[in-house]
Amino acid sequence: MIKAIVTDIEGTTSSIHFVHEVLFPYAAKHLPTFIRENRSIPAVDDALQEVARISKLATDDTEALITQLLQWIASDQKVTPLKALQGLVWEQGYRNGDYKAHIYPDALATLHKWHQQGLALYVYSSGSVYAQKLFFGFNEGGDLTTLFQGYFDTVTGPKREANSYQKIQQALDLPAEEILFLSDIVEELDAAAEAGMHTAWLQREGDMLQHPRHQCLDTFTDIALD
Repeated sequence: MIKAIVTDIEGTTSSIHFVHEVLFPYAAKHLPTFIRENRSIPAVDDALQEVARISKLATDDTEALITQLLQWIASDQKVTPLKALQGLVWEQGYRNGDYKAHIYPDALATLHKWHQQGLALYVYSSGSVYAQKLFFGFNEGGDLTTLFQGYFDTVTGPKREANSYQKIQQALDLPAEEILFLSDIVEELDAAAEAGMHTAWLQREGDMLQHPRHQCLDTFTDIALD
């Protein structure tokens, strides 16, 4: 019996196009000015220190660090300090009303239904926890943060490694077989299944593919919990 559901965001609850055509370009456009104006803020400086460490750049070379961040954005790198800084930039956009996060209607309705049924809902995304909360807080479906009991990001570990899902299972304090993980990426689902979780492969676009280990569907409405 499923007691907890952990969901990915991009391509699963929400359109991949919103992330790639709205959020990423917004961050690329506004991140340089944001960093130059806010370097003294501890959260910004801490992230830049980590960027310098990873890229082996001088910590005080702000322009070189900005160039590195923009390169990571362009190549869609899942680098933790980049995700932290993107979240801070995206907050400005959300609060300014520049956009609202997209959610599929079937995901919105089903998440509400599961919440009302008493299922524990969580998010696991490559975006920072901060960005995840903004995503569901400033959403086309309203403030959805009350639906979720917790959030996980790349601090937990890479999404394609079974150990990351074992850490989530331990944090939820439930047997793995009572947890369902939802994603549009089959390698992530394979890792979750290796950790003992149930899985559902959301395929929003293209022809439906079948997989022996995962539920395969194109809508939250058809997800089986038994």
